Amino acid sequence: MENLIQLVNKIQRACTALGDHGEESALPTLWDALPSIAVVGGQSSGKSSVLESIVGKDFLPRGSGIVTRRPLVLQLHKIDEGREYAEFMHLPRKKFPDFAAVRQEIADETDRETGRSRGISSVPIHLSIYSPHVVNLTLVDLPGLTKVAVEGQPDSIVQDIENMVRAFIEKPNCIILAISPANQDLATSDAIKISREVDPKGERTFGVLTKIDLMDKGTDAVDILEGKAYKLNYPWIGVVNRSQADINKNVDMIAARRRENEYFASTPEYRHLTSRMGSVHLGKVLSKHLETVIKSRIPGLQSLISKTIIDLESELNRIGKPIAADTGGKLYVVMEICRNFDQIFKDHLDGIKPGGEKIYQVFDNQFPAALKRLQFDKHLSLDTVRKLITEADGYQPHLIAPEQGYRRLIESCLVSIRGPAEAAVDTVHGILKDLIQKSMNETVELKQYPTLRVELGSAAVESLERMREESKKATLLLVDMESGYLTIEFFRKLPQDAEKGGNPTHSLFDRYNDAYLRRIATTVLSYVNMVCGGLRHTIPKSVVYCQVREAKRSLLDHFFAELGKKEGNQLASLLNEDPAIMQRRTNLSKRLELYRSAQSDIEAVAWDK
Repeated sequence: MENLIQLVNKIQRACTALGDHGEESALPTLWDALPSIAVVGGQSSGKSSVLESIVGKDFLPRGSGIVTRRPLVLQLHKIDEGREYAEFMHLPRKKFPDFAAVRQEIADETDRETGRSRGISSVPIHLSIYSPHVVNLTLVDLPGLTKVAVEGQPDSIVQDIENMVRAFIEKPNCIILAISPANQDLATSDAIKISREVDPKGERTFGVLTKIDLMDKGTDAVDILEGKAYKLNYPWIGVVNRSQADINKNVDMIAARRRENEYFASTPEYRHLTSRMGSVHLGKVLSKHLETVIKSRIPGLQSLISKTIIDLESELNRIGKPIAADTGGKLYVVMEICRNFDQIFKDHLDGIKPGGEKIYQVFDNQFPAALKRLQFDKHLSLDTVRKLITEADGYQPHLIAPEQGYRRLIESCLVSIRGPAEAAVDTVHGILKDLIQKSMNETVELKQYPTLRVELGSAAVESLERMREESKKATLLLVDMESGYLTIEFFRKLPQDAEKGGNPTHSLFDRYNDAYLRRIATTVLSYVNMVCGGLRHTIPKSVVYCQVREAKRSLLDHFFAELGKKEGNQLASLLNEDPAIMQRRTNLSKRLELYRSAQSDIEAVAWDK
């Protein structure tokens, strides 16, 4: 069972070393899950004397005002034999056999954290004491509750101390050791008042009554000690500490314990309570109770640790690994991130992830609809046809069919197809840009490196711009080719139509009559519709080849080429992480180290079932 207290001691020291003090933070805390005993009392309640009596050594700083300004985690280790000594966690491997030096180090370490302002800090000091005269026990000595700030202390210190004490003792795993002086009305006890607020049923509170020997003549504390005046779940324990005169004379603590036992045994009012009074009994009761509580909490603690380890590992994986130090390592990291982004982008185009289907919708719906909306009939009104035919004939009217007129009419219609063709290119370009943005958002590592994200995004968009320009050239060239060379087979029937529609021997006036011009307009419209039908299939092929296929094949080729030319410091600038993410990774790594260590320690400890 004693191994259990040592186990918690070890985990508490690891918590402090790795920054887990049980404070409110964005990180999971193991400190709060560990059973502990917090010593609470007002100034001049005898709190320090109780701790020194349990330890059997005079080691705590004394003085006027608020002396304890940081939590002191006091870990007592019973040894079989040998000289007593103390160790501080912040001074590893240094032993303090002189407890006067321990007192001075507590004061100095407090000032190192709080400065000379006499303020307070929630960062604990860890002190381990090894002695044959102690029981295995861990206590957390909290600053004494006070009502007035002394000179040199901030006005807020009264409330600050109360908030710190409450933050410790309101946690369900905290056992409260409430120190109250017997020579004051219990109703005014600072310790009882604050413990009642957080533990109204007294299920976690041990009451300790000090200064029993200093009560007025004719009064006693029997009703309190028997639980009649104020009932708790656990029996009250009375102690008799050294007087100030004893402290000034450096009265031996062992002798003081002996006198304490004699007081209870020789005082008629307390004689029947002697067996459960005194600092030695207090230490044994607390040690046994702490062991019991720890044992009951171990299964839940193991479950909490296992779950938290999974959560911490998951978040660390999401944040990503820290940056490599060498140039080659940096280049590898950048390349890997870019490849991950590129693969996500391809997955969207290939249908593994959503988004690529929008490109098909352009070719299947938007582009054909745009072609249908072209009003070719405006280009083929009778007046327009007559004008273009006449202009094309010049001084020499056409003999059989107005070939040049046909060409001009067809060209005037086909040129309007350029608009929908360019719009298709631009729309696909917009979809590809959106997919780049979406892919960057889905590339977890890019959140880690905002500078690389900007550079990569700019390079990808520049590549798309180059591809769009090439695609426009190729797509408009398809339209222009239709204007530059007409399909002969379509027009082989025109001479027959011409003969039916008008004999070359007819007058010039008859040759340009409305029926003849209407037949020309119908023929041109049929040809243009045939060309549109062909372009409806060839333009998407051109767009896919020049933009989609090229984006899949070489989106980052130019970026990679430039990347290979960069020096180490330039690569480092790409991997400038958000400081908040760097700090978060450090904090998570420390906390994960803590939980893994605790998990290993708990599994290594065998306890009595």
